Amino acid sequence: MSEPRWLSDAEQQAWRKLAAMTILLPAALEAQLQRDAELTHFGYWVLAMLSEAPGRALRMSELAARSNASLSRLSHVVGKLEDCGWVRRERSPDDRRGNIAELTAAGWDKVVASAPGHVERVRQLVFDALTPDQVAQLCDISGAVLERLDPDHDLHRPGP
Repeated sequence: MSEPRWLSDAEQQAWRKLAAMTILLPAALEAQLQRDAELTHFGYWVLAMLSEAPGRALRMSELAARSNASLSRLSHVVGKLEDCGWVRRERSPDDRRGNIAELTAAGWDKVVASAPGHVERVRQLVFDALTPDQVAQLCDISGAVLERLDPDHDLHRPGP
């Protein structure tokens, strides 16, 4: 059995800060959206992905990729969004096998009303703390880690 590849002191510091951020940031964003919009962070993300899609509709498999989720997790959340009247699902007219999720008018209104508070919180927590060079570095670093987490891009869409 080979010796473990222990983290250096610098790697340990970076890892602990990243781990703390991955715990604290989602909780802070969730709290803002729950308080101000009565939405989960993931529910908001799904609505936002639909709002940006052509015709405000996507196949569930494509929506899963854009929202970085498994189909089962996405189906559960889309069901809740349907109950609120913000999304509707229909069979794909192309092949009748897949399902299409479509943002309703009420869902569009929900995204429009929720987005300003959410983006302000993202700006406060992340981007106001960074220089433009750090934003570029964050993009590069996040992309490199995502390549390791999801090399086939099953759960994320590569950015520009």
